[in-house]
Amino acid sequence: MGIESTYGIHQNAYIKLILHALKHKTSAVNGVLLGRVSGDDTVEIVESVPLFHSQIGVLPPLEIALIMIEEYYCDKGLIIVGYFHANERFDDSELGNVAKNIADHIYRYFPQAAVLLLDNKKFEALSKEGKDRSPVMQLYSKDGSRSWKLVGSDGSIRLKIKEPSANIVLLDYISSGKWKDIIDFDDHLDDISKDWVNTELFN
Repeated sequence: MGIESTYGIHQNAYIKLILHALKHKTSAVNGVLLGRVSGDDTVEIVESVPLFHSQIGVLPPLEIALIMIEEYYCDKGLIIVGYFHANERFDDSELGNVAKNIADHIYRYFPQAAVLLLDNKKFEALSKEGKDRSPVMQLYSKDGSRSWKLVGSDGSIRLKIKEPSANIVLLDYISSGKWKDIIDFDDHLDDISKDWVNTELFN
């Protein structure tokens, strides 16, 4: 059995992933998590990059995207530390094979990799009540086993948002239509002038 890693996700990285899923509500979407390991063995998720909404699991675009992302963030001292996925159907809370295959690829290079799956029911409850401060995502990890496992009752302990007010900020961005501004790699490959880093998103 491996060591059970804990994960801290920064507000902008967290919000960017959810806005991407909102922009493409009728499609599955995915993204990668970038960060570093801190002194206490916590994986700090500093950034995220929205990947695709129409070519999920298609190898050539994925390989191009991962190479570009690694090169860009390497200079900033960040590496790919995990994978994000949002399913196409609201009632689908399973981590599918495409998501597992991409996550396996990341795991080979970073054994503490996390997989975050958007929890639609939790997100819907947040949208209605606006009180929950915990991430609207399910955490999957390998923890030394051969398959990805949903981290159960201690999921909220092992995955924390660095800024407690992140969900309040998220709801504010949703109400102002900020999700319309998200650019993913699909958009960039269609028009290379579009900024996949989303530099201006939170300005």
